[in-house]
Amino acid sequence: MRTRSISIATAVAVLFGSAALSLGTAATASAAPAARVTTPGGLAVDGVVKRVFVGDSANGTVVAADYSGAVLGSIKGVTGVSDLAVSDDGATVYAAAPEIHEIWAIDASTLGLKARYTVPTTTGPRHVAFSGGKVWFSYGDQWDGNIGSVDPTVDPASGTDPVTMEQIPAEGTSVGIWGQALLDTDPTQPGILAVGETGLSTASMAVLDVSGGKPALVAWHNGDYSLNSGIGDIDLVPGGKQVLVNGKDRDAYADGAFKAAGSYPNGQFADVASNGFLAQVNGSKILTYQPNATLPLHTYDQGTAQTADLAWAPDDSRVFALVSADGGYGLKVLTGPTLNSPTLTVNAPSSATRAKKLTVTGKLTATVPLPSGARLQVTRTDLDSPSGKALPTVTVKSDGTYSFSDTPPAGGTVTYKVAYAGDAGHSAVTASDKVDVSRASASLSLNNNGKVYSYGTDVTFTAHLGTTYKNRTVEIWANPYGGDKPNKLVRTGTVSSGGNISAKIDMTRDTEVTAIFKGDARYKSKTVKVTGYAKVKNSTAVTKQYKTAKIGSHSYYWFHKNTDPVLTTTMTYYPGRKQRMDMQVYYAGSWYTTDGSPQYFKLASNGKSGVRLEAPGTSGIKVRMRSSYINNSSGDNVNSTTYGSWKYLYFSN
Repeated sequence: MRTRSISIATAVAVLFGSAALSLGTAATASAAPAARVTTPGGLAVDGVVKRVFVGDSANGTVVAADYSGAVLGSIKGVTGVSDLAVSDDGATVYAAAPEIHEIWAIDASTLGLKARYTVPTTTGPRHVAFSGGKVWFSYGDQWDGNIGSVDPTVDPASGTDPVTMEQIPAEGTSVGIWGQALLDTDPTQPGILAVGETGLSTASMAVLDVSGGKPALVAWHNGDYSLNSGIGDIDLVPGGKQVLVNGKDRDAYADGAFKAAGSYPNGQFADVASNGFLAQVNGSKILTYQPNATLPLHTYDQGTAQTADLAWAPDDSRVFALVSADGGYGLKVLTGPTLNSPTLTVNAPSSATRAKKLTVTGKLTATVPLPSGARLQVTRTDLDSPSGKALPTVTVKSDGTYSFSDTPPAGGTVTYKVAYAGDAGHSAVTASDKVDVSRASASLSLNNNGKVYSYGTDVTFTAHLGTTYKNRTVEIWANPYGGDKPNKLVRTGTVSSGGNISAKIDMTRDTEVTAIFKGDARYKSKTVKVTGYAKVKNSTAVTKQYKTAKIGSHSYYWFHKNTDPVLTTTMTYYPGRKQRMDMQVYYAGSWYTTDGSPQYFKLASNGKSGVRLEAPGTSGIKVRMRSSYINNSSGDNVNSTTYGSWKYLYFSN
């Protein structure tokens, strides 16, 4: 992180100046939302009350959270907050507010505002740290940087200003520092302050002893590309006279100078724990390392998210990280950072035969040696054991490999999950692989496919299920064409001893009927579909005739040669439906279709359609007419084609 601290005060919501102090009861992790900010403006951790402070530069707030990441409160009005630090005793939280050129002091015990310190500069304060009983801050521009301090023991009312500027030692630092320097402290090295120049490709750095009245130079490096090509992060390393630059390079200092002392694998920035462990950001990953190690101890993959800041808990139990999410940054809690995270692989065959032995292999590896004879828990999940069935434990060989055999009793997707419970030096890890285990094909049939029924007939559809293992349930679904409620479950139940199950369906539409067997541990699922067809109701009434009488074998409606017959068709209604009228004339012993026939006439909403036939004006004419519904031609396709009966008309004198 940019500034190290050993503790942070209790959460508080404070509005200073135009607003009042706002206090609230600390919420539990389960009740409060996770902490998030728009633009990161500092991160500090309080190991005494186990809370975390996160600065939000865009909103001028400091958000307080517990160790689970849940919000406990916020401080408002810290305009442009850029960094946070806490006092050595954990009693006070300090926040840099560069846009209003102030440092805020917040009482961690009472949640009250203790002081606001005005810093006499137009370029800061930018970074803050606490060491030697004082708050240290950086300020300046690219060409003129420096550090200052706030002595919280000085009462401004006494006439003495608690703020002191220009405290980079002039002697021994050559041209001093440019830019708003990064600052860092370490609880194992009281009174020591690391300073890293920013904004240049030849960044200088210094270590100062700030335990006395004035800062004393311990070591100085004038940027010359020999140790860095610009500083974006600096950390004091516990247990030795070293600084870590940019989360990667360790530089030792002695006799007033710095020299390279080793490095970690590539990273962008880091934070060093009090025990010397490293938490490093490298691209989308956060990695932890043992001191001076070259292989990561634990890896946290953040996917496509970016990490803006991170900090160790003072007890080294976890790492807090600000990770991008939903247009802002959320506080993530990374547990087990000092445990090595093993890698576990599971390799099962892609397919297998049920009730025949298969072999699963894999490997457990770690960058820190695993205990000899490590044991793995194995669980098989299948259709017979959906909650999982424990299999015998497996011992890892000396080279990290393992294998076990199993005879899957159930078919379908079988999952083998392998787990290592962890140990004193390693975190738990699990992995799994899936096997497609064969199942027999079930026999399922459904009757009445392709049959045509009169409108409104109750038809019984019967499904027959053959041999299965345990599941004897079949579902029957009806999907009437153009229905308001498509694909309706008509019946579900256990088939009879003969394997049958039936459902009655009212055939008012052409209907797709489906029978479904969902399978079991030994037989695959099966679906069959049939289509039953339904005619429409269709009748035609003839009016205007003066009598009915037979001519040959047909009964005719008799009309005067100048009378117009009216034929009224009544048909099952459907929106947009039309009836088709066919007309034929009898001539020389045969019926002939007339010109313009057939014609379609739209049904009214009551299902009726009247057609007037113009009288021929000649006697001895025989005509026959028929009303029909033609699927896909009468305006819809929800019923089967239904031809009406011929109506015979005779015109006389």
